[in-house]
Amino acid sequence: MEITLKGDKEFDDIPSIKTKALRINLNENIYGTFAEIGAGQETVRNFFRAGGASGTIAKAMSAYDKDFSDSIYGTEEDGRYVTEARLRKMLYHEIGLIEKRLIREKHPNKLFFSYANTVTTIDFAKQFKGHGWVGIKYQLDPNQKEYNEIILHIRFKENDARLQQETLGILGTNLIYGAFYKYNQPKKLLRYLYDHLDKDQIEIDTINFSGPIYKDVDNRLMSLQLVKNGMTDAVMFSPDGNNVLPARILYKRNILAFRGSFRPVTKVNMDMYKNAYEMFIKENKVDVNKTQVIFEITLSNLRAEGEIDEQDFMDRAKLLCSLGQTVLISNFQEYYKLVEYFSQYTKNRMGLAMGVNNLVDIFDEKYYRHLSGGILEAFGKLFFKDLRVYLYPMVGEDGHVINSENLKVHPRMKELYKFFKYNGKVVDITDYDPKILTVFSRRVLKMITGGEDGWEEMLPKGVSKLIKEKHLFGHRSKEEVLKDN
Repeated sequence: MEITLKGDKEFDDIPSIKTKALRINLNENIYGTFAEIGAGQETVRNFFRAGGASGTIAKAMSAYDKDFSDSIYGTEEDGRYVTEARLRKMLYHEIGLIEKRLIREKHPNKLFFSYANTVTTIDFAKQFKGHGWVGIKYQLDPNQKEYNEIILHIRFKENDARLQQETLGILGTNLIYGAFYKYNQPKKLLRYLYDHLDKDQIEIDTINFSGPIYKDVDNRLMSLQLVKNGMTDAVMFSPDGNNVLPARILYKRNILAFRGSFRPVTKVNMDMYKNAYEMFIKENKVDVNKTQVIFEITLSNLRAEGEIDEQDFMDRAKLLCSLGQTVLISNFQEYYKLVEYFSQYTKNRMGLAMGVNNLVDIFDEKYYRHLSGGILEAFGKLFFKDLRVYLYPMVGEDGHVINSENLKVHPRMKELYKFFKYNGKVVDITDYDPKILTVFSRRVLKMITGGEDGWEEMLPKGVSKLIKEKHLFGHRSKEEVLKDN
């Protein structure tokens, strides 16, 4: 069933919030409930103000009191109310009530929906700016049993509770409008969430689409769009391929991070991971049960000729997930920004595992010219926290192994490097496999696309099979290459 608007006409490229709410209200088929906890009934207010709300709003409520909320949606074992689990309970409960109280025979063409949010705005001390979960569960076909869902997590950036409330109301209206009128263009729907909003007002760091109309949507690609569009600096997904809230994964954890192109992931990457992990969990203040390993890919590593190659991104994601890894996609070109990001969620010990070339780059002043304090400011942010670098060696042009003892940085940086080395901030990975030091991702990738033999032995167990089965990274057999030539 296609949604239409009586007397439909061309709207502006960016309709006003009132126009969006009115267009929903004037559609005789769209009907549902609003349940908003934590910041007032900011979204539904836009629909009341637009006019014609009686045709859209079956119920609007805000169960502020925890006992009232618990009696409606059930209790939370951990006592937290601003969670994805709470939002889902709200959406399922409200949709259940609609179906129970509105007889389908009486409303054969109604498209039921439930919009909900559970948020906390800025506190009185203005230490925590607030965050929340926002979502909609809705139909596009009255005869379809399964509902569609869009669920997202937001972080407020404004320093005034009233402004945050207004921002939430605009975002909620954009979401409802987009769900009904832009559902066939999920990437554009994401951008439309910021209509009449600025990225300095609110951050969206997690989003998940599900349901029949989104069955072909890969939420990892949607995560990538969040970073690509500047809606957030980093997104995360778990080994099962689902988007996850970074705060939930990183909160009060010891973090060991690996940055790379992973194009593809090689035996060197996994040898670095295995050895750095063994060293990290033996450190003081590191609890193995509270340790999170992160494989990070920067946006700059995903670009090909200025554009992000989404297929290439998916290939890397599938391989890392197949190896059971949690993946972070970030907009942090410099390492100190990555450490600052982690520091939002934990004060516990952190580690970075990297190769010699990466460490040499860290000591290159050209990357810090935009900082008023230059490289010293960057290093203050990088090493101020309880952080250690685990350095994986490389083979030099003369065949000798290069590690932290004999690597060469710019002469001006030599004493600074010695300071961090002396203070134990840089330690060598010594138990490495010398037979794989000559394995490089660039060479492996060239062999894969060129149909050459031998690249399989350079990759972790099972990875080459997956590349061949899924034709990842433009894999071609030798026969296919010969046929093309």
